[in-house]
Parts: sequence; structure tokens; C-alpha cells
Amino acid sequence: SFSLQLKLLLEQIKFIEAQVSDVEEEIKVILAKINSVITTAPGIGEVIGATILGEIGEISRFSSPAKLVAYAGIDASVSQSGDYHSTNNKMSKRGSPHLRKALFQAALVASFSDPTFSAYYKKKRLEGKHHLTAVGAVARKLCYTIYAMLKNNVPYEVQPPFPN
Repeated sequence: SFSLQLKLLLEQIKFIEAQVSDVEEEIKVILAKINSVITTAPGIGEVIGATILGEIGEISRFSSPAKLVAYAGIDASVSQSGDYHSTNNKMSKRGSPHLRKALFQAALVASFSDPTFSAYYKKKRLEGKHHLTAVGAVARKLCYTIYAMLKNNVPYEVQPPFPN
């Protein structure tokens, strides 16, 4: 009957939610063990932090922050042919889709919660950029910040917004 199916479905949902909760708790334990500075960055909690660390692996794999940005696929794709150079570049979307999604989610939060990233987001919007384009720019800036944090093992500190 319908009520039995509904009851079974609700039990499955509760079971899955309990599993998710267990995994999140395990992530907290592992992050505490490795003592990473990743969660000090704006918009990065345990799950997104663990995703970023898992996707990056050792930061020493990347010789520059630009290479990390390219690996995340949040760099601009270059469209050119002969003398033609596109002025309408899009995100390359090569590399790790999980890292790209995690950085984008963190950038969305940072765009409205951190003074530095918020000022950068507003600057991009004033330049006429679409909301998602501006968030993508924040994601790149955040990626550069994460690179420096992990490379030097220093926690994030709010930087004074850049002069206009």
C-alpha cells in the first residue's frame, strides 16, 4: 500500500542521513589529525575543505598557483584561430570537476561574507560582469589564496580590500 511505501522511503532517508552524518564526523576527525589550514579560508568548512585537499593532494605537485587554477579548470579557455582571437572567453572546465565545484561553492560564500572577496566580487559586477562570471573570478582569487595558504602552511587572514 501507499502508506507502507512512504514509511519505507522515510526509513531509507533517515538511514542515508545517518550515513552522511557519520561520514561528516569522520571527515572532521581526519581534518583534525592532519591539522590543515584549509578551513580558515572563507566559505570553506570541513566537507569542502576535505574535497579540496583530496582533489589537490600534495600542493607541491603544483609549481605555481596558475597551474592549480588550470587543474581546477577555472582558468579562461583561449579561443583563437589564425588572426582571430575571441573576446568572449569561457571557463575551460578541464581538470577536476570536484575541485571546481568545491571552489565555486566556497567562492559563492566568500563573495558575500569576506570583505576582501566581497570587494573583488563587487568590482567585477561594476565592470559589468554577470553574477556567475564574478563568482568565477572570486573562485580564481580564492584558489590563489588557498595555494599560498597550503604552500606556506599559514591560516587565512582577512586582507584589507584593495584600493579602488
